Parts: sequence; C-alpha cells; structure tokens
Amino acid sequence: MNETPSTRPGLPRLNEPAPDFSAVTTYGKRSLSDYRGKWLVLFSHPADFTPVCTTEFMAFARNHERFQALNTELLGLSIDSKFAHIAWVRSIKEKFGVDVRFPIIEDLSMQVAHAYGMIQPGASDTSAVRATFIIDPEGVLRAMVYYPMSNGRSVEEFVRLIQAMQTSDQHKVATPEAWKPGEAVIVPPPVTTGAAEKRLTEGFELTDWYFSKKQL
Repeated sequence: MNETPSTRPGLPRLNEPAPDFSAVTTYGKRSLSDYRGKWLVLFSHPADFTPVCTTEFMAFARNHERFQALNTELLGLSIDSKFAHIAWVRSIKEKFGVDVRFPIIEDLSMQVAHAYGMIQPGASDTSAVRATFIIDPEGVLRAMVYYPMSNGRSVEEFVRLIQAMQTSDQHKVATPEAWKPGEAVIVPPPVTTGAAEKRLTEGFELTDWYFSKKQL
C-alpha cells in the first residue's frame, strides 16, 4: 500500500526523545542507550562506494578526535550490509589513507532509517538521504539537518553547532550566526517592561533593550 502523508511515519521532533534503536554495526551491536551520557551525531548516507559519501566519511573521520573532545560520538548509517561497510572503510584507508574508526549501522531492513525519517520518497525509496541528527546525553534530539543527494555536508558546521549548543546549555545563553568559541554570546531578552528598563543598566554590550551580548 502506498503511504500517504497521513499514514507515513512521522519525523522525529526537536527537543523530544530521539527514536530508540538497536542495530548491527561494523563494531558490533549498538543501541541508543549505549550513548547515554554522551552527545551523539547519527548521520546517514545514500550508499557505500559513492564519491560524495566518501568525502563526507573522510571528513568525519578526520574530525573524530575533535568530536570526542566534545564528549561526542559518531555513528554512520546506510542501507547496505556490514560487509559492504567493512569493504568500503578498508578501501578508504587503502586509497585515501584515512582510517574510519567509528561504527556504521547496517540497515538493510530500513527500520532505523524510517524511524528517523531518513527515507525521503521525493529523493529515493531505497536509499537514505544525507540526514544528520544530534542527540544530547539525555537521549533528546537537539538538531537535525537534511542535505540533497547531490551535495555533501560541512562537517565543520556540526563541530561548531555542538560547541554552540553545549555553550548554551552550560551558560543559559544563545549564540549568533556563525558563532565560534571565544566570541560574544547573546543574553536572553527581558520578558517584562521592568526587566527591559533594567537591562539598560546591566553592563552588557547593549544595542537595544532586546539585543545584548556579553563575553563568557
């Protein structure tokens, strides 16, 4: 039966528990609960042994230690067998000199892909699109980004985004466009008339009552 918008599984939603999973990977079985206490970047790619995906996996692999320094683990996925995954990462190491040292989910049943909305019928019914999900240490989905099949992701942006979210969580602030560690952060705007008046004298980098920055 063809799926209609009303019967198609719903996409996961931000700030709600990420869909649970238990799957076979190139490093053995992995479940969402295995990552409790850590941030997780779960990302899908259309297929092994494809050029755009290869560039993305090399970028994730080259930045693996930067993610780990942020208490963050990486977990890839495609609708290929674990044997195809193993052959592909061995090829990447042999041909490009890049060692992929994070697990890749075998999702031949498409269970994880469907749970996370990685299958987009407008793009493909049989391949996962370039979807990226950032899950926090409590198992809550905090960010998700979809890219077209034809264009690779910026791994640098995912490092930056995790740094920004961790800063927001720790200091109860927001971050401006393209923010990087060491730059000024945005102070939440006041929510009452009295607080707005007080904001003018609180010593922040003030542009207007609703727009203030500070250094951490």
